[in-house]
Amino acid sequence: MEDTAGGSPPRRNPNDSNLRTDSGPTDMQTQSTINGIHLPALEQLASAVASDPQQRRAGFRVATSWLGGTRSESRVSGFTLGERSIAREFRVRSDEPLELCGSNTAPNPQELLMAALNACMLVGYVAGCAMQGIELQRVEITTEGELDLRGFFGLDPQVKPGYERLRYTVRIQGDGTPEQFRQVHAMVLATSPNRWNLSQPVALDAELVVVA
Repeated sequence: MEDTAGGSPPRRNPNDSNLRTDSGPTDMQTQSTINGIHLPALEQLASAVASDPQQRRAGFRVATSWLGGTRSESRVSGFTLGERSIAREFRVRSDEPLELCGSNTAPNPQELLMAALNACMLVGYVAGCAMQGIELQRVEITTEGELDLRGFFGLDPQVKPGYERLRYTVRIQGDGTPEQFRQVHAMVLATSPNRWNLSQPVALDAELVVVA
């Protein structure tokens, strides 16, 4: 499945005969977990977001530190959901390939950018299929793009430092119908945060602090 589908996001109908699992037709209320997604929790979160303005705000923060050369480490120490601060601890390292003057110890920022796009969209496919009652066997997203390095080095002001276009392919397998998968695909195109972040202008407010 390629990123070409259109249409409105799907609306889950518990009485739809296409909502099924490998074991045959089922009432969605009797199957609480699909594709590793706990449906009552997902529905409770969606209901809270719809009814409570405080629950609509999810804030994220990443701090990145230099480790020498082209190596860096990014630290996630928590996020906010409404008025709550929720602790979580993760570290992600980045480097450049040897051919780009790095030491090749980790994915580079471009690869992490694509990974973040893929992972965000993948959550949409998995959750969307779960809400449709579709049991998945496989979801894989492959993204690629090409930079002109003259932009990074500032060699030509007419050359953009970033991508002209990113291309991605979604491969999905499960017990849904082609039409159900097209509906889920359309939903992801319309609602994926990171797809939006890369396809639409996002304001970036920069502040420089020179430490004495």
